[in-house]
Amino acid sequence: MAIDSAILAAVENGKSLPTLRLYRWDPPCLSVGYSQAYSDVDTDQLTAKRWDVVRRPTGGRAILHTDELTYAVIGPKSDPRLAGSLMDSYQHISQALFEALSQLGLPVEVHTGKNPEAHHQPVCFENPSNFEITADGKKIIGSAQARKKTSLLQHGSLPLIGDLTRVTKALRYPTDTERRQAGEVLLQKAVTVYDILGVKINWDTAARIVADSFSRVLKLNLVEGELSPEEMDQALELESDQYSHPDWTEHSPPKRAKQ
Repeated sequence: MAIDSAILAAVENGKSLPTLRLYRWDPPCLSVGYSQAYSDVDTDQLTAKRWDVVRRPTGGRAILHTDELTYAVIGPKSDPRLAGSLMDSYQHISQALFEALSQLGLPVEVHTGKNPEAHHQPVCFENPSNFEITADGKKIIGSAQARKKTSLLQHGSLPLIGDLTRVTKALRYPTDTERRQAGEVLLQKAVTVYDILGVKINWDTAARIVADSFSRVLKLNLVEGELSPEEMDQALELESDQYSHPDWTEHSPPKRAKQ
């Protein structure tokens, strides 16, 4: 998360080019949305399973990052492919993601209906939001966006294999029965690539297809590169002062004024 934010700051300051970043997580990590209550997190279970936890700079609900490909798109709002409202940029990026998942052989559709329940569940993959992608009617990729004055960051999670209900082990529920029921509901609404295809797609293959699809659909000239020294320094500073600090990770979201 610190690296995503460091690249965003560098793009915002005109010191870095627009970036498509593809990565994975080790060890598994629970990420909670920017405004999600930390009370949702079962810290005892995280400790027992040796899973990490981080608060994202973007919104949305909890995701357990493991056995997945994570993408991040970072660029200026002046770019025609990112211009307009949040939904405009979401739609453009969804076109590239749709093409990538189609190339993987998934029967995908773009979800266009508003879902009022999407922000009232602790798990991100329980409900698709506008322009998120489904396969066989189930959510296959979850995305969230943060916007600064002149640039934006959108990142998302594509689960390749594994048991999606593991995320419920990292969250608090009043009873074990409710935890089990939450897992059952999740499996009715979300899916992995393996669940659909019945074959394992390794991370390198998925990453290559995603990069090729972004390049083709959005007409990008992608050049593989490393973090700049400034981005690395900024990422290390953000990791120390923000993303690994309890004041950030465990903060409570602002309360809405009562009407």
